[in-house]
Amino acid sequence: MRAPNDPTVSDLPSLMRTRGWADYGLLDSGNGRKLERYGRFTVVRPEPQCLWAPALPAEVWEAADAVFDPTDEEDAGRWKLKGKAPESWPLGWGDVKFNGRFTSFRHLAFFPEQAANWEWLGAAVRGAGGQPKVLNLFGYTGVASLAMAAAGAAVTHVDASKRAVGWARENAALSGLAERPIRWITEDARKYVQREVRRGSKYDGIILDPPKYGRGPDGEVWRLFEDLPELADLCAQLLSENAKFLVLNAYAERISGAALSGLLADKLKGRGGAIDWGELALVQEDGAREIGMSFFARWQA
Repeated sequence: MRAPNDPTVSDLPSLMRTRGWADYGLLDSGNGRKLERYGRFTVVRPEPQCLWAPALPAEVWEAADAVFDPTDEEDAGRWKLKGKAPESWPLGWGDVKFNGRFTSFRHLAFFPEQAANWEWLGAAVRGAGGQPKVLNLFGYTGVASLAMAAAGAAVTHVDASKRAVGWARENAALSGLAERPIRWITEDARKYVQREVRRGSKYDGIILDPPKYGRGPDGEVWRLFEDLPELADLCAQLLSENAKFLVLNAYAERISGAALSGLLADKLKGRGGAIDWGELALVQEDGAREIGMSFFARWQA
């Protein structure tokens, strides 16, 4: 039974839609693939849940600059490119600039469906007033961190990959945000949070975007279903008295927004506020299709 000061959990899921912008668009989808635009490149990537038939002619798909060929079920594979691929090329979203890259894990060094979250986070930071202190765990190449820094937050960005943190720093420079108060930390997220709890550190907002499986810089193993409850509990302990939000996002077939909201409700007992939950989706440019990409739950005071 919910106590009076426990968070109110939404009865219904939400669908957070990301529509295309100048440097990104979902052009078409179907037959287990999606056709996308990343700046000057058109790209074909696997997407098994696209069970319908494509709308555009086959020759449009065949003209793509790059096609990802998967080698296993864990996103690894290789790119088939027309011509020589650049190491990186500039892209942007609002005030944030970042580099696109053909990685060996089918994505292009950022996740476009997260744009709906970037917009929400920027608004949450601006609504908090002052300079809220925000923690971004599993921050990858830093687009969410930069969106919050651009909105006025002091950000601590944590990722276990030295390369990813290096790319995030490059993106900060590209965005003209290198001098903003951003701490770049290469460390296992769980170890970092455990230490911050011991120190008594507090944050006004936390983003938690863990992978299904991963390894830290010293070989630490992360398994979403086994390790997320502990990490969520530690993050709850790091929220300041006047904290504004905690956002949890997950990419895993066996997870759901309802499960994530239940976890937050359990760990945030007594904090009041509200929890909404649901799915992030990409909207095709013609509006004909929407592709669910990940699940989320977020607490807001």
